[in-house]
Amino acid sequence: MRKEDCFYLGKIVTKYSFKGEVVIKLDTDEPELYKNMESVYVEFGSNLVPFFIEKSSLHKGNQLRVQFEDVYSEEEADSILKCGIYLPLDLLPKLEGDKFYFHEVIGFKIIDASFGEVGEIVHINDKAAQPLFEIDRKGKEIFIPMIDDFIKEVDRNNKQIHVETPEGLIDLYL
Repeated sequence: MRKEDCFYLGKIVTKYSFKGEVVIKLDTDEPELYKNMESVYVEFGSNLVPFFIEKSSLHKGNQLRVQFEDVYSEEEADSILKCGIYLPLDLLPKLEGDKFYFHEVIGFKIIDASFGEVGEIVHINDKAAQPLFEIDRKGKEIFIPMIDDFIKEVDRNNKQIHVETPEGLIDLYL
């Protein structure tokens, strides 16, 4: 499985028992959607390796306690500690309205209510306190915070996001 065909679900953060159980911190607002999975892909370097789940249960909010097949000791659990967990993109629940996944809007055009067409989304910067649209406007880089109040419409058919930003925000970059 290629990483491009998958989405990041979370990370194995700790061992749970001496029998190889691990705890996965899920990167989702709806952890209950993932409590009955049959398998996941575990990231080893640049490879994704399938791991089959023997049993799992929700643990402390957005965490999942998992017993993988063939991982039955602390040493075996150590080998997968801190590894990323991925699932195929087709398992992502479809979002509607103004909700979207970051990977889904790359390539969308940003249209501002007063400025007009700003440019194309080339990346989502989620390293800052507030995620940002990184937009390319004829070689210039523009950042717009992904604030619910700014986002007025997500038009999937035309690959556009309509925003209403504070006066002067876009001009700062030009």
